[in-house]
Amino acid sequence: MKRTRTVSRNFEIAMGLIGSVIGIFSGSFLIFLESVGTVHTPFLGLVAIIASILGLAATYYVRKNPEVAGVGFVIATMFVIVGSEYINVISAIFLLIAGMSALFRK
Repeated sequence: MKRTRTVSRNFEIAMGLIGSVIGIFSGSFLIFLESVGTVHTPFLGLVAIIASILGLAATYYVRKNPEVAGVGFVIATMFVIVGSEYINVISAIFLLIAGMSALFRK
């Protein structure tokens, strides 16, 4: 009887959730900054929030299809980096870790 080994995807789920939540909060912060001062960043905040929602969707699909979820994490990372210069780097790092581990972990 051959044993089939299943890989737990809890690490990818945790990294994806942490990165997405941080991205949503920092995107909201960028939108708030636009309403307070002369900084014009509401579009960048919206891009960061949409990318974080893509990260949440990839978190949902990590157990069903890890390769597609890994690509989703990497795409979300690129949009998070484009969406905000410095404030969202931590979110991008978490999403990139989740994407690389979903793609290359067997």
